[in-house]
Amino acid sequence: MSSRSPAAPASDGITPVQQMVASCSGAILTSLFVTPLDVVKIRLQAQKTPFPKGKCFVYCNGLMDHICVCENGNSKAWYKAPGHFNGTLDAFVKIVRCEGIKALWSGLPPTLVMAVPATVIYFTCYDQLRDILRVRMGDHAQEAPLLAGAIARVGSATVISPLELIRTKLQSQKQSYRELTDCIRSAVQNEGWLSLWRGLGPTLLRDVPFSAFWLCVRSNIREPTFAITFVSGAVSGSIASIVTLPFDVVKTRRQVELGELQAKNMTRQVSSSTLSVMSRIVAQDGIVGLFAGFLPRLIKVAPACAIMISTYEFGKTFFRKHNQETILRAVQNSNT
Repeated sequence: MSSRSPAAPASDGITPVQQMVASCSGAILTSLFVTPLDVVKIRLQAQKTPFPKGKCFVYCNGLMDHICVCENGNSKAWYKAPGHFNGTLDAFVKIVRCEGIKALWSGLPPTLVMAVPATVIYFTCYDQLRDILRVRMGDHAQEAPLLAGAIARVGSATVISPLELIRTKLQSQKQSYRELTDCIRSAVQNEGWLSLWRGLGPTLLRDVPFSAFWLCVRSNIREPTFAITFVSGAVSGSIASIVTLPFDVVKTRRQVELGELQAKNMTRQVSSSTLSVMSRIVAQDGIVGLFAGFLPRLIKVAPACAIMISTYEFGKTFFRKHNQETILRAVQNSNT
């Protein structure tokens, strides 16, 4: 008994610090791997239909200006707006061609800064809350993982929401940190500090159900192996990404609008609630607009969930074995 230290392993066999290390490792690997896909997804979600049917635009050829009426909408436009992407591959090519390959990793610093606290808060709080709730919920103990996951996800999403906004702004278009700072400062002056949590509502609507999907799969696995956690994370993550994609689009639009509405003096005239943003997207782009960035999000989420969950489980297994060996050696030394 006297050999146990204050940092003795918890009921899961590892300490909270070891849980944090395992989750951070997964977060860093995931961020480095999927950031290019995230950039493409946000670019596709942030762009708007440049030539709606029946609208006019001014075209300058260098000699004179022309007022043109869009007859067929964007699908058969004789003039293609610069920077407009027609799909995932087209976005990759245009971003690399116009901005360089480094642009695919734009927003990586805030992504890494965001990923560490987000994963530490979520995975550590989830495991701790799950164990506590299983004891307290009695006959309803099987529902503990879902409740613990929802609480942990709300907490982590709320804490890192300002960093999520900064990352989205950096990835939505090419801009310097100075321009971003000026944009945020202007928004805070006009709307207050709560503007830094812009898009939190659709973020929660996206992330809480997202967590529930893969927790339903994961909670039924007693002793998950690396292969099982990898496959279950990929499958459940893919399904969840499709279901919650409209909220991801709304989140991106709301965060990208930060600073743009102030510049147009539209902060009071335009409603930014989740429902109103959805209505505007449907009116401008149709129901398909709510699923913008579908392919890069699907390609991103499947490996991201697989890498994150399997790395986290692998880390926990490593530390669990390490702790068991340490305790065994301590017992053997005490008996000699």
